Amino acid sequence: MRPSDELSRWPSEEDAGAAAEAAHLAFGVRERRRALRARWRSATLAAGWPFPADWSCSGVDRVCDAVLGEEELSDAVTELGEQRAAAGIGLDETLRDLAVLHAVSLGEQTGDALVTGDCSRLPAELLHRTAVAWADVVAGRSTAREVVDALTGLTTQAYLRMRLHEVYCETSGDENRGQVREADRYELLAVTLPLSERTGRWARMMGVVLAADVLRSVFDSGETLSLLRESTPVVLTRIRSGLAERRAWAELMIADRLRADPELRTACVSAEEVRLRQLRLPSEYAEACELLDTLG
Repeated sequence: MRPSDELSRWPSEEDAGAAAEAAHLAFGVRERRRALRARWRSATLAAGWPFPADWSCSGVDRVCDAVLGEEELSDAVTELGEQRAAAGIGLDETLRDLAVLHAVSLGEQTGDALVTGDCSRLPAELLHRTAVAWADVVAGRSTAREVVDALTGLTTQAYLRMRLHEVYCETSGDENRGQVREADRYELLAVTLPLSERTGRWARMMGVVLAADVLRSVFDSGETLSLLRESTPVVLTRIRSGLAERRAWAELMIADRLRADPELRTACVSAEEVRLRQLRLPSEYAEACELLDTLG
């Protein structure tokens, strides 16, 4: 290697100076964030924050960076609202904590003076973004915990997964005792409605409601009746005598209900094509959950 090539590998004084300046700026940003974060935490704890151990999160750092001009503040408070809700922290505490930061960032904390966290002084956009983000997470949790679909009266897919888990737990016990697998005694019946692709969402939902009503009247001996997504009713049932007849009877009744409704009669390709498909349960619970995901 020529000496000139070796020398070209070394940074110039100008490059070295730029790198040093960048490192100095980065250090300065970290220090400013640390100082703001410390003032915010101290003020919010003094104002009555009830969860000292749960205050720190990545959303806090992102909000601090946004206040210091490094990020978009509305996006940062959205993340903070989501994380507060996920941690089980109430909306009132979340907004008052943000109001404390707002006061601190305006220099309203001097000496030992307390910052009250007055939410009415928060900019409306920040309050709105934080509250909506918090509410979205809570609403999602509530939906996931619902047991019954409000429109059809059928249980939710989450409930069916729990019921299947119970079945497979029984399976494990049967295998240990050398008995027939409990899962082999069950099957899923999945309803297929013969609605055309042009059928509107409302008409399709009404078809599912009619089918659900029939299922409740035919399978009324402890079977689990559930709705997958918004268009596929299913029945988790033991394999027992008379099941084939009940399945055929349900198909006929659903077809009659569809023909009796003028809008659904027009939407049907053929009411005679109503089917309750028989699906045997896979050997493993995880595979059964994958099966549910493919239906509908």
